[in-house]
Formats: sequence, structure tokens, C-alpha cells
Amino acid sequence: MRFLRFVTLRRPSPGPKPPCAHCRDPKTDQAGSPPPDRKKRPGRPKGHGFVAQTLGQPVARMLAVALAVTVAPANPAGGPAAWAADAGPERIVAVGGALTEIVYALGAQDRLVAVDSTSLYPAAARDLPDVGYMRNLAAEPILALDPDLVLLIEDAGPPPVIRQLHAAGLTIVTVPDDTSADGVRTKIARVAEALGRQAAGATLLDQFDNAYAEVATRIAAIDHSPRVLFVISLAGGPPMAAGAGTSAATMIDLAGGRNALDGMDGFKPLSPEAAAAAAPDIILVPQRTLDAAGSKAAILARPEFADSPAARAGRLEAMDMLLLLGFGPRLPEAVDTLATKLHPDRTVQR
Repeated sequence: MRFLRFVTLRRPSPGPKPPCAHCRDPKTDQAGSPPPDRKKRPGRPKGHGFVAQTLGQPVARMLAVALAVTVAPANPAGGPAAWAADAGPERIVAVGGALTEIVYALGAQDRLVAVDSTSLYPAAARDLPDVGYMRNLAAEPILALDPDLVLLIEDAGPPPVIRQLHAAGLTIVTVPDDTSADGVRTKIARVAEALGRQAAGATLLDQFDNAYAEVATRIAAIDHSPRVLFVISLAGGPPMAAGAGTSAATMIDLAGGRNALDGMDGFKPLSPEAAAAAAPDIILVPQRTLDAAGSKAAILARPEFADSPAARAGRLEAMDMLLLLGFGPRLPEAVDTLATKLHPDRTVQR
């Protein structure tokens, strides 16, 4: 028996926690993919579950840590076997913006009790309690919510925290984060299975496949591939740009472009020499980066870009970060939107 249930720290009702509006402060992703900013919301600390509200944060923290070291280890695979017969999970914590989107798309949003700071879509997800940034989680806020399912995107962490959650007896389903259309299909199937909503999952997969096939067919007819430089950040030093093997490079390819920095791997600071060698036809940035810069002209005038074909043609485009790099059920929309920006002189959209 899980000690968490034995001492009856659950809320009086098994239903999901009512939405609330509070401060969100995601941290920078060290791998080069910082999540989109949330608007700051005054009020509660992160992870304000029943334990934290009733006992206070210090006592709740000590209790949660004690739980993690005294209970029996969970089945690492997690899954529906942990729930009562014919009853899906009733208290879900979703870590990963794409997973949260899928939960909503499957119609199970009423089971969500918390999300992470990358869960920005749909807008209603922003009002749910926030357990922190996906790669900088803490066990205590999650344990305090007493979830019966934790959906984790691959690479969520840090690893000691994930081990602590397993040791506390939580049912955890880890979902691969492959940045491809097949990867999205896997996410949908895994989440649908974990929620016991296979029929809804099959419907969502059909919708995704039909939309993606239509977009891919239209893009395949385009015979021009502009060189695109994706710059994720301009703050605090040289531009941080996307090389090969990144989610941004994949999106550029799917939308009928060529990554201008295919000679380097990952997200790296862009030197003036590398920027000149890249010779991008188009510079692509997150919408928040454009907002911070104030104008397209301000970015194109930077010394790294001023002599580029993109600057001479005035070609700078911006997109919402989560839509562009989320690789969730909105991938067809994301590819369609980016392709239209890259190929405005061609018929891409419906």
C-alpha cells in the first residue's frame, strides 16, 4: 500500500484541481530550446498541492522526501495496471507541452491537476498549477498533488528527481520525444493508451495523418529550398543558432527549406564568420525574440546579419515557439505556417 494513500493526504474529492491563475517562470533550456515565456501571474508558489496548503511548505517538503525513501519502488514501466479496473487515471500531471496538448485533444483535460512550464497550449493549460520546468523538476510539488499518473516527456529531469518519484510509488509513463511525424504519432498513441482512451486516440491519429498528408503533398510540389537560419536567442551575447540535428533543422526541412547551418551540430553561439558563411536567404526567430528586439529591422541590422542575403531582401520571419518546435498534434499546422512564410510566392496553404 502506498504510504501517501495510507495517511489519506488526497483532496476530499478525487476530481481535478480547479484551475487557478498564478506566476509562471520557466527556466532556460541548457540544450538550446528555452520554453516560451508565460505571462507572470501573482500568487501561489509552484506545486501548491493539498499537502503544501494544509501543512505548509517546510513540513510538506520533509514529508514528501520521507515518502520517497520509505515506500516500495514502483513498477518502472508504470501504466494502467496501477489503477482500479475500468477506471482510468483521475489525477494527471503532464510534463511536456506536447503531452499536455494531446491530453486536451483526447478530451481528458478535466483529469489534469498540474502541468509543467512548457505547457502553454491551449490557453486553459496556463491556468493549471505549475510544477516547474521539465528539465528542472522537484519531487515535492508533484508528490504533494498525489497524482495517479505522471506523463513525462523523454529527457524530463533531473534523473535523481525521476528516481525519487518512482521510489514514491507513482505511476509514471515516459513518452519518447522524437522530432518527426512518426514521433508525434507515437506520442499520441502512448498518451491515449496511458489514459485508457484508445478510441479517441485512433480518431486523433486519423485526423493528424490526413492533415499531415495534405500539407506534405503541397510542399513536395515546391522546387525551391531557401537557406534558413533559425536564431533562438539574441540576448546576452552572440546569437544562438540551430545547426544540424535540432528540432528547428527538422522543421525547416519539413517546410521545404534548407538549414543554413548544416555544417555544425546542435544549438551554438554564432560567430560573425559562421554567420557570413551561412549566407541565409531567410532568418527565422521565435516571436518572443522579435518582440524583445522591437522590429525586424533591428535584428537584420545586427553585424552578424547585416550583409546577408536575408538582410538585403528584408527576409526575417517569426513564429510561436511552441507551435514551431513542439512536435505535438499541431505539427501539420506548424509545417503549413512555416512553409507559407518560406514560400510566400507559391501556393502552399489551402
